[in-house]
Amino acid sequence: MATIFETRLIGNIGKDAVTKTMERNLVAINFPVAHNKNWKDRRTGETKTKTTWVNCTIWKRDGSNMKIVDFLKRGTMVELVGSPFAKAYSVEGGGIKTEIRLNVSSTNILRPVSRDEEYYSDDLIDREAEDNDSIEDFSIDESDF
Repeated sequence: MATIFETRLIGNIGKDAVTKTMERNLVAINFPVAHNKNWKDRRTGETKTKTTWVNCTIWKRDGSNMKIVDFLKRGTMVELVGSPFAKAYSVEGGGIKTEIRLNVSSTNILRPVSRDEEYYSDDLIDREAEDNDSIEDFSIDESDF
């Protein structure tokens, strides 16, 4: 019997998508998406936010329609469906870092951002990146899948 492990993610793109050509005529379209969870602290009444970065990849065959890249810009709100997985790797100093990844099978642009007006201000992106700097360390290769 077949099983399904699929996730639906709604969030804002943290950096413009980049493409990377792989072996076997595959192109990876990579971009990080921020998911924000808001709650109210019971003791202080203060509203708090926890940002989780998910590194997303859309796979295409080389030579196929790549128009989606034009819409995957920083600040754009997207709805994504795909297969999630985690990756761990060593960092300088002997530590281990983990990140959440999503192989995207379906993309829906919910709120595009024009280049004239950014949805996120630069300082908000910087603060979110401090919480989880996987947005800066995003990398992918064929062995991940």
